[in-house]
Amino acid sequence: MGTAAKIPTDPIADVLRATKTIAVVGLSDNPLRPSHGVAAYMQAQGYRIIPVNPNIHEALGEKAYASLLDVPEKVDLVNIFRRPIFVEEIVDQAIQSKIPAVWMQEEVIHEKAAQKARDAGLFVVMDRCILLEHRARFA
Repeated sequence: MGTAAKIPTDPIADVLRATKTIAVVGLSDNPLRPSHGVAAYMQAQGYRIIPVNPNIHEALGEKAYASLLDVPEKVDLVNIFRRPIFVEEIVDQAIQSKIPAVWMQEEVIHEKAAQKARDAGLFVVMDRCILLEHRARFA
């Protein structure tokens, strides 16, 4: 009798496959900013990008919203391009908005907020670049 091989799971690949709409908190309308380049890449891969930044009106051809709570449609993942000091409030808004996944970009680290999100049932990625993780799995 043979034993079935254990198929490794990749939760990041799974969440990227399930995601259709990404709210990018801290998305800049300046093409030279990392948030703009990463969001433009994800948009080019077929994801709907919703800019969340109170200081801009639009980015990447999409209307910007002041906060996650202002976004009128279903969001599958929030991608955070803000300093760690702002992350807990963003996570609270993600929980309130019932967004199933929170992604903190490289160098965005907030253990307390990450644990709060996990405790609320959200999938959490911290200190990783969504572009690099997507490219490593699907390019």
